[in-house]
Amino acid sequence: MAGKRPAPGSDGRPLSFIERKRREQLIEATIALVAEHGYAATSLARIAQAAGITKGAVLYHFPSKDAVVAAARTHVLDALVADVGAAVDAAPPGARPAAYVRRMVGYLTEHPDHARTLIEVLISGGRPDPAARREPFAALLQAAREARGLPPAADPRTPAVIAGGAIDAIVDARLQDPAYDSAAAAEALVTMLESTFLRT
Repeated sequence: MAGKRPAPGSDGRPLSFIERKRREQLIEATIALVAEHGYAATSLARIAQAAGITKGAVLYHFPSKDAVVAAARTHVLDALVADVGAAVDAAPPGARPAAYVRRMVGYLTEHPDHARTLIEVLISGGRPDPAARREPFAALLQAAREARGLPPAADPRTPAVIAGGAIDAIVDARLQDPAYDSAAAAEALVTMLESTFLRT
C-alpha cells in the first residue's frame, strides 16, 4: 500500500508559487477562524470551507490541524516581530523601550485577529518560553540606561515583566472595548517606565 504523499516542501523540494499561495490562504483562513471562534472550534473542515477547498486539499499542505495552527502562530509572530523590530531599530538606543511599547500595543490593536490568535494558541497549550519575550526587552531597557549615561540596573527583568503584563492588559482591554484608548494607555506605560527605570 502506498504511503501518504509528503506535505509540500517536507521532502526538501522548494514550494511552487501555487503551493506557497495556497499555504498563505490556509494560514490567513486559520487566523481568522481561530480569532473568531477559538482554537477548539476551528476544525480542518472549517478551515477548508473558509478557504473554499476540500479537507483533503488542506491535508495535502498541512498534516493536521495542529500543524496549520502552528503555521498560523508562526506567521503572526513573524509579522509582529518584524513590525516591532523595525520600529525599535529606527529609534535611538535611549528611546527604544518606548518605541517597543508603542509599537507592540499599536500592532496588536491594529491587528486584532493576530492578537486573538496568539491568545487562543496560548490558552490551548502553545505557551512560548516567557524569556523569549522578557529578555530582549530587558536588554533594550539596559541599553537605554547606558545610552542615557545611567549605571546598569541590578535586574532589568522586573520592569520587563511588568511592562509585558501591562502591554497584554492594554491589548486585552482594547479587544474587549474597541473604544478603549490603547494609545493613551501605551503612553502612560512609557511615562511609568521613564519615571521609574530610565531616570536617576
